[in-house]
Amino acid sequence: MKVRYLGHAAVLIQLQEKNLIIDPFINDNPCCPVKLKDLPRIHYILITHGHADHFGDAVKIAKSDGATVIANFELCSYVARHGITTHPMHIGGKYTFDFGTVKLTPALHGSSLIEKELPVYAGNPCGFLIEAEGKKIYHAGDTGLTKDMELLKKENVDIAFLPIGGNFVMDLWDAVEAVKMIQPKIVVPIHYNTWEVIRADPERFKQEVERLQIKCHVMEPGETVEL
Repeated sequence: MKVRYLGHAAVLIQLQEKNLIIDPFINDNPCCPVKLKDLPRIHYILITHGHADHFGDAVKIAKSDGATVIANFELCSYVARHGITTHPMHIGGKYTFDFGTVKLTPALHGSSLIEKELPVYAGNPCGFLIEAEGKKIYHAGDTGLTKDMELLKKENVDIAFLPIGGNFVMDLWDAVEAVKMIQPKIVVPIHYNTWEVIRADPERFKQEVERLQIKCHVMEPGETVEL
């Protein structure tokens, strides 16, 4: 399994037979080092919530690659208008796909799409717990700190992607508290420094996390790790 960070909150997961992308904010992402044409064929698109910096290029990718969108019911209903295959879920739900399992986890945030300059409700925001090829990946999506994260400790998460940028999501210090609760083998900070309003110091985060005897990998956009 190869996991590639594409900047902001976008993560590409390359399995032996399937490719997944989480929050495919590519074309308008100032941190993303690749273009849509550079991506491998995507089989599944997982969207944590409806905001543009996470929904991103989901429709374009799904149409070009015939990918299935996995998201909350309301967001899937919106996407399905474009003739795209969807698999709607809700928080707490778990489903077995041909690559492994996906479970939707709670996230404290908003979720909307903009139509005619007004926000349109796009269902509950979520995180994803993905199990494939014997590994577990947790992508928190956009969220504040929540005690529900304690429930993830028993999952023995291999790699956790946690926002640290503050303002819209957890800041660095709340993210450290999340790490204490989740106890992943590796943690990767996301959703920071894309814009000034979410400015954060990933190296300070790494320092605080590694005091807990947990590995922190500050991934550069475009960087890949193998699990």
